[in-house]
Amino acid sequence: MAIVNHISNYYELVVSEEIRRQLASRATEPGMDFMADVACVALNRLPPKYYRYEVDMAFYMSPNELFEVKERVSKVVTEAIAFVEHHSRSD
Repeated sequence: MAIVNHISNYYELVVSEEIRRQLASRATEPGMDFMADVACVALNRLPPKYYRYEVDMAFYMSPNELFEVKERVSKVVTEAIAFVEHHSRSD
């Protein structure tokens, strides 16, 4: 039994949702490689916030903390998109 199967990083889901939100207005949807690169850059700029059960996060954070998290994630994802675009791989 692997412990990793029983824990999650809160920011993974929040960052994923924010990437999709920010990229939704583009004429062409970026590929999965681009989105995965953006997620990695963004997640490396955020502190980990692990939990075992998703319901724990609903009770753990105050409304003010939740707002701050969403603002921080939005900023970090914006910066990560710019970073990945600037450092794109030439395949």
